Amino acid sequence: MTRTWAFAVRWEGESTNFVAVTEPLGRVLVVDDDEVIRQLIAVNLQLEGFEVSTAVDGQDCLERVGEVGPDVITLDVMMPRLDGWVTAIRLREDPGTAHIKVVMITARAQEHDVRRGHEIGVDAYVTKPFDPNQLIQTVRKLAAVSR
Repeated sequence: MTRTWAFAVRWEGESTNFVAVTEPLGRVLVVDDDEVIRQLIAVNLQLEGFEVSTAVDGQDCLERVGEVGPDVITLDVMMPRLDGWVTAIRLREDPGTAHIKVVMITARAQEHDVRRGHEIGVDAYVTKPFDPNQLIQTVRKLAAVSR
């Protein structure tokens, strides 16, 4: 498990002190089969102060979720082996993972896709291409609720 460190700046008169913030904002499991997107999301969340782990598809997510213990999972829809829909359903059906906040991140922006996500019980739906700041704010809000 990767430990994320964030720093806060404190001004005291003429001097500036950097203070380590040892408590991450929360744990996030980023799930996407596209390595570039997976790393983009992970780096942005790490810079914000989240502790981030990654998975390459839905099956990998389900295998890792117990060891990671995330507060939030960002989940792509279209992936090999196990897609995001089935993964979200399995997360919701398992009492051990049903409480985890899920953000679907997908290029599928049709109304029936958004409705399906709502019916499954996902907590947020972000469409690609996405604004990293919007995603960070969404994850930040959901992590705060789950802590």
